This record gives sequence, structure tokens and C-alpha cells, in this order.
Amino acid sequence: MTEFIVFAVLFVLVSGMGFVAARWRRPETMDSLDEWGLGGRSFGSWITWFLIGGDLYTAYTFVAVPALVFGAGAAGFYAVPYTIVVYPLVFLVLIRLWSVSHRHGFVTPADFVRARFGSPTLAAVIAVTGIVATMPYIALQLVGIESVLKAMGVNGHWPILIAFAILAAYTYQSGLRAPALIAFVKDALIYIVIIAAVLYIPSKVGGWGNIFDTAQAKFAKSPAPSDGILLDGTNQLNYAMLALGSALALFLYPHSITGVLASKNRDVIKRNMAALPAYSFVLGLIALLGYMAIAGGVKPLTSGGKPDTNTVVPVLFDKMFPDWFAGVAFAAVGIGALVPAAIMSIAAANLFTRNIYKEFWRKDATDKEEAVVSKLVSLVVKVGAVVCILALDPEFSIDLQLIGGVIILQTLPSVGLGLVTNWFHRGGLIAGWLAGMAAGLWMLYEIPNVAKGKEHFGGSAYKLSDLGLDTKMTVYVGILALLVNLVVAVAVSLVLKLSGLKDGEDVTTPDDYTADEGDPKVRDLEIASST
Repeated sequence: MTEFIVFAVLFVLVSGMGFVAARWRRPETMDSLDEWGLGGRSFGSWITWFLIGGDLYTAYTFVAVPALVFGAGAAGFYAVPYTIVVYPLVFLVLIRLWSVSHRHGFVTPADFVRARFGSPTLAAVIAVTGIVATMPYIALQLVGIESVLKAMGVNGHWPILIAFAILAAYTYQSGLRAPALIAFVKDALIYIVIIAAVLYIPSKVGGWGNIFDTAQAKFAKSPAPSDGILLDGTNQLNYAMLALGSALALFLYPHSITGVLASKNRDVIKRNMAALPAYSFVLGLIALLGYMAIAGGVKPLTSGGKPDTNTVVPVLFDKMFPDWFAGVAFAAVGIGALVPAAIMSIAAANLFTRNIYKEFWRKDATDKEEAVVSKLVSLVVKVGAVVCILALDPEFSIDLQLIGGVIILQTLPSVGLGLVTNWFHRGGLIAGWLAGMAAGLWMLYEIPNVAKGKEHFGGSAYKLSDLGLDTKMTVYVGILALLVNLVVAVAVSLVLKLSGLKDGEDVTTPDDYTADEGDPKVRDLEIASST
């Protein structure tokens, strides 16, 4: 009971901050996507650091990464290298994206694609891809909240419905300012809980030596050949490619780009790309909770007669911490779901409003109308996420997120490479997207998971032997699908260019990619509104 009271009090306090956020840095009006969806593009280094960090390191990360380490061992640590290498990979391209978006008033990555390649169809493809990839991600935040509720003995879906009703209300009112303000509390709680865990729990389970010995003993008895505290020859390539693919995908997600575009200048992004790897240190500590759970003899709670590994960390906290601090830890996970869920719903709503509603239905929509439509769609997105988690097996929701990672990677040629070159033909990019999507989904469908009795969509590690290679190694599906995408995009673009077929007009200029806050030409063209 003590745990639930502490959890509920902190949850209510943070929710109150979400409503107060509407008055924080309040503009004259919230009736525009710049203000409601991007916080006025005015966030400085500290706010952006917490906002992007809270956006990328979610409640589901808090429960899923250690759960993967608990079940598979070293393979679960792939999240640590990918959240380190991502920042040097995207450093320059995000600065360019901010500049051209700031100068032209772009709100979404699809806005940029529309202007760069002169194709509303390609922009709509990017928008739909972003929405589809984001929806299961929002649903998985509910999985994080459900896991802590189960550990506290709270069953049923009514707490989830209440939590997301509150989330929907303050997001509708405050827009991006709500998760930006809440992120401060969320990150502070997570740092406190994780530092306490790595200092306190090992003393309760015999020290770090015993933790690793117990984990190794468990995996030695496992029938799965790739389990263990070290990688083996069959999964090393997949580990590296999964880390690389995840890094390439991370800032293609609409919610990640939303946090970047909310920054007030290029220097803010530079500082954050240098500072955000600090979160990866905490993520490494979070992953170690999986080994601590093994040493502590934690048994995951069951759901539908099957063990729910997502409850490993909440059960560990419940077993090891005093009731009051376990409540604080559960609140950290619960609040950790609110920040990314809010940003994700805002980003998905902005994509629909700008690149589908305005592009194809209401070209003359005013700023106020855009804001109203986006607010309403953000509610629909949250309702859709709740329906997903209520109607589907949570394990299937996890599969959807796995599919989402492969899907969002197919936007890299249009968005990521589009920031470097406009060589690709719009027809080639669409053809590449289709080919990469088809290849990725087919490979995911063909992957079984014998341990869980699944014939299809059993993981993301594709056997290279299925491609005719004499090896037992596997590789991440997303990378293979992206290679197919790029090959087709290049080939079709060459054919279309050689045939003389006219390409779309690029209305951006080289100066757009270096524009900063003080540039007198910023937003002169208003491409997003006039094309």
C-alpha cells in the first residue's frame, strides 16, 4: 500500500506540472504548430538536454533492456553502444536539418522532404511511415506502466485509462511545453533510483562477483546457443549491425526530430550531441539490473499463464527496496512513460496535420486550424495506443515496435541522405522505399522463435545461410532492408535521370543549411505553408 501511495502522489504532482506548463514561457497565443508542437522553437541547452533525453530513454527502455539482459545476457547490451555511436553519426545532419527547418518553418521531416524533392507524394509516404512506426512505440510506454502496476498488485486496465486521460488533457492544453517541463523531474528520479540500485542491490545479493557468476551459471544451463554473458561467433555480427541500425534509426523517428527542431539555435544541438551520451552511462547501469535480478532470484510475474519478463525490474525493486523507495522507483518508471508518450503523440499529429491534412485536404488551412487539427489528432493517437495495448497481446505490441524500427529505417535515404544531397530522383526514393519495406517485412516474417513457439516475427536476426552463405552468423534485418532500399533507389534514379524524366524542384538553397537564429532570411519563404 505504501508503494502505491508514493507512486500515486508523485504521479499526480507531475501531472499537475503538465497543466502548469501551459503558463511556462507562455506566448501570446498557442494557436500555431510552432508554439503548440515545437514549444516556440525556443528551448535552450538544458531544457533540450532533458527533453531529448526524456524522449529517447523511455519507460519501456527502463524495463525492456534489463529484461533482455535477464533473458539473453550480453546481447541485451546492444542498446549501450548504439546510444553512444548515434551522436557523432547524426551531429552534422541534425544541425543542417535544424537550419533548413528554422529558415523555412518546417515542423516535420516530411516538410523537408516535400521542399527538397518537390514531391507531395514522397512527403506523404514519409509522414505515414513515421506515424506507423511511432504508434506501437507509444503503446509500449503503456507496457512500462503496466509492469510497475502489476508489481504493486494493481490489476486491470483502469489505471492505464486514467493515466492516459490525464496525459491527453495536459498535452492538449500545453503542447510540447508539458513533456519539456516534466522531463526535469523524470530524469532526476531515474538518476536517483539507478544510482541507489547499483550501490545498494549488489550488497544484498553477494556483490558483483556473485552477480556475474550466477548469471553465467544460468545461461550455461540454457538450451539457447547464443545466451551468455559474452557474445559468441553466431551473434557478434548481428549485435554490431543491430547497434548500427538502431543508431541510424533513432533520429529518424518523428519524436526525436521534434525535440531537435524545438531547440533555439544550432549551438544548442551541438552541445546536446556532445552531452547526451551521459545518458548511455545510466543505460549501461540499467542493463545491469538484469543480472542483478538473476542473482536475486527474481521470478517474473505471469500474464495469461506465461512469464512476463517486462516485470523483472519492478519485481526486483519490490523485493530489494524498502516500500517507500520502491514507490519512488515505480514512479520513475511511470513518469518515464509520460514524457516520450506526449512527444510521440505530438510528433505523429504534426505529421498528419502538415503532410496529409494540409497537403491534400486543406491547402489554405490557417495556423490556428493546423493547431486545432494537430491537438485533436494527438488525442486520437493516444486513444489508438490504448486500444492497441488493450486489444493485442503485449508481446505482439513488442513485435510491432520491432517492425517499427525496420520501417523507420526506410526513410533514411529521403531524410538523412536528403540533407546531404538532392541527387536522388523522387521516383527512385519511392521505389527504394517500397523495395526496402517489402524486403524487411518479408525477412521479419520468415524469422521464427522456437523458444516462444512462434513461427513468424520471432526476432530481427536473419540467418545469412538463408541467403545461400555457408555460415551460422545472423544479421539485423533493418540493415539488409536498408541496403535493398539504397540499391533500388540508386538504380531507379539513374534510369529516370538518363531517360530525361523531369524531377521535382528543390526549393532549398545551400545557405538554408547553415542558417542560424539571427539569420535575417529565416522563414522568409514559408515553404511549408506556400507549396
